[in-house]
Amino acid sequence: MIKFGDIKIGDYLMGEFEGKMWEGEVVRLNGEDKQVCVQTDVQEFWFETDKLHPIPLNDEALRKLNFIKEEQADGSVKYKKDAFRLVIPAKDDFSHIDMWYREDRRHNPDVHYVHQLQNAHLQMTKMHLTSEPV
Repeated sequence: MIKFGDIKIGDYLMGEFEGKMWEGEVVRLNGEDKQVCVQTDVQEFWFETDKLHPIPLNDEALRKLNFIKEEQADGSVKYKKDAFRLVIPAKDDFSHIDMWYREDRRHNPDVHYVHQLQNAHLQMTKMHLTSEPV
């Protein structure tokens, strides 16, 4: 479950509806009823927060967000999108992350899911992280 206060319009999440998982983008929030409207490839669905699931942060998710991957000589992996950078210690090891945007550097922030990365990116760049190429 994701806390309602951690969700922002534009975040990518998974919603559970009739036993099926739907990936989509948050398009509206209803703070009064704590409901989230997610646009999937089929249609918009409203979800209670107990039916929302985070998308794990991994190589596939970063590639969907149009990050460019660079494997480093020391075995670490750098992901780049515009001036935003993300480094993990080894291929597919997202247990420790360093990220930076210009002079704002964050060492091992509490980022394990795509929506958390999107929210950290928004704090750092003042722009929402989307799947659009730069």
